[in-house]
Amino acid sequence: MKKICCFFVVFYCCMIPGQATEYYAKNYIVMEAGSGQILEGKEIHETQSVASISKIMTAIVAIENDQLLREVEIGEEIKKAYGSGVYIHQGDKITIQDLLYGLLLRSGNDAALCLAYHAGGESLEHFVQLMNSKAQEIGMNDTIFHNPSGLDEEDEGNISSVYDMALLMRYCMQNETFREITSTTAYKRLDGNGTWHNKNKLLTNYEYCTGGKTGFTKKAKRTLVTSASKDGVELIVVTFNCGDDFSFHQNLYETYFEIYHQVLCLDQGLYQIDNYQFYVNEPIYQTLAKTNNEEELEYQISSDQKMINIYCHEQLLGSYEIIKDRYSFWYFFEAML
Repeated sequence: MKKICCFFVVFYCCMIPGQATEYYAKNYIVMEAGSGQILEGKEIHETQSVASISKIMTAIVAIENDQLLREVEIGEEIKKAYGSGVYIHQGDKITIQDLLYGLLLRSGNDAALCLAYHAGGESLEHFVQLMNSKAQEIGMNDTIFHNPSGLDEEDEGNISSVYDMALLMRYCMQNETFREITSTTAYKRLDGNGTWHNKNKLLTNYEYCTGGKTGFTKKAKRTLVTSASKDGVELIVVTFNCGDDFSFHQNLYETYFEIYHQVLCLDQGLYQIDNYQFYVNEPIYQTLAKTNNEEELEYQISSDQKMINIYCHEQLLGSYEIIKDRYSFWYFFEAML
């Protein structure tokens, strides 16, 4: 691993913080969204039924497999829906977009079922297969989905860990459509049949909250996924069985926003490691701990020479794509301007 020779590098260091608070949660995790770094946690790989936070996966599968403004007609499948709902009826004509907002804002089990039948393309079983395939793609190795809603009375429910649900939220927040929906406090339905308000109280009560999803069943207890962003630092918190979960999430965010900040690691331009030159097309930022002990960030070119890995205290902070064919004098000259 080599220290980089460049024209635009900034040096910072990182640290490992201590526990943030004494709130009780059976399981919880704080993840930095940019790198996926775990900042704090408790029993992060322990699994259980996760209730309606399952609908985060339902939403992203529907978004990636259908068109928002496509209108569908609700059939007999709606008769299988029960529990929390947004009052969809057989014969209704409704857009995929309205179903998604009903799913994420109001936790509609009927919306989940309708999306599974209409956005999956084939059947409920096929949609659940898509959910599990996406879980494997993301790296959710502790997870198995059995239904699109999170209900756990008729089957095992959807089984996951706080770590896997944080991975899922991190993935979903990179999707602009999902990000817009989950951050919406109130939504007026396109069909004109009323307005839905988001059950995620943190969106209203905490100015830095950017989204999330609530959940509850008797088996799972309270489950909550949220995200928040401040001054370029974006964090994700997941809790299982935490009675005062909204306060716990906010406390964790405030703690880690005090500890971490976003810094410029590599600006756009030409760089060199030993005799290897490469071009960074866009500025690279990284969330790092605030500290007075400045030490150099370290850089390593990947074995396939397509990525640059950035380290601090031998901990991998992130891997970023580089351009390796810009070796000419003119690119070098442009980088100096």
